[in-house]
Amino acid sequence: MGVVIHTHRLHGDETVVVHAEDILDVMNFLRKDDRLNFDMMMDLTAVDYLDNQNLNPYLAEMNARFEVVYHLYSIGKNHRIRVKAPLAEDNLFINSITGIWGGADWFEREAFDMYGIVFRGHPNLKRILLYEKFEGHPLRKDYPKTKRQPLIGPRN
Repeated sequence: MGVVIHTHRLHGDETVVVHAEDILDVMNFLRKDDRLNFDMMMDLTAVDYLDNQNLNPYLAEMNARFEVVYHLYSIGKNHRIRVKAPLAEDNLFINSITGIWGGADWFEREAFDMYGIVFRGHPNLKRILLYEKFEGHPLRKDYPKTKRQPLIGPRN
């Protein structure tokens, strides 16, 4: 099994899809290789493809519902790349890239908070936008729109 699952280019932007278990090796390569020099992690987000796995052929093949999506930029080389890592609903774990780009910290916490994706090795993985007793992950497409949350009192 290779590291790269799929590649494509759209409007001049390169996208590479990799296995989640290879994310640290891929990111280290993209950052440290002198020909690439992706020194800036611009964005990290997640996508829930519930009932839409057919949008990308590899998602259905891998039984993947989610993708973690990274946007990288090379200041010196002036180029960008998008890296995607598919995740199955029953295996929402991926290694944290905070050791490569410290700025990934809050992005990973947001993806954890909103989607329930666990970033292994993250130095402080906890909710960042919602309170600790909030139940569920509201950007998941199966999150109930009318769900009521537990009430919390004021902090003293």
